Amino acid sequence: MTTVDLDTITGRSYPARRTTFNLVGGSSAVSSPHFSLGYVVLEPGGGQVPWHNHEQEEVYFVLEGHGQMCVGDEVTELHAGQMVHIPSSAFHQLTNVGDEPLRMVYCYAPSGEVLHWKQELAGTLPRAGEDAPPLPEGAEAQHTDTF
Repeated sequence: MTTVDLDTITGRSYPARRTTFNLVGGSSAVSSPHFSLGYVVLEPGGGQVPWHNHEQEEVYFVLEGHGQMCVGDEVTELHAGQMVHIPSSAFHQLTNVGDEPLRMVYCYAPSGEVLHWKQELAGTLPRAGEDAPPLPEGAEAQHTDTF
C-alpha cells in the first residue's frame, strides 16, 4: 500500500499566487497512467489558475473558499462543496475572489504534466485575447503582470 501525507509534500509555487501539491502523477510518489490528482491553494484576493487549456478533461472540487470559474465563454462563482467539469481542450481559469485562501482538488485524465505549469514558470503562458481566446465577459483579468 502506498500512502501520501500532504504535510510531507513540497508544493510548487507559481507567479499567479498559488501553490500546487501533486498527489498522483507528475512529481508525486504515486504514478498512474490513467489520471493525475492534486491539491491547490490560491492566495486570498486574486490567487489564480490562469487562463489555459490542455487535452485532458478535468474537474475542480472546491474544499474551502470562494472563486470565480471561467470555462469557455461561461463565468460562474464557486464555493466550498462545489465541483466543475472542464471538457477536453476548453480554456479555463479559476480566481480566488475571497479574503481567505481557496483550497481545491483537481483531477484530470489521462495523466501527465500539463503544459501551462511550465509556461507560467517560464513567463510564456498565452495571454487571453492575444495568443489565446479572450476571457468571457465579466471575468477577472488573467494574471499576466506577474510573469
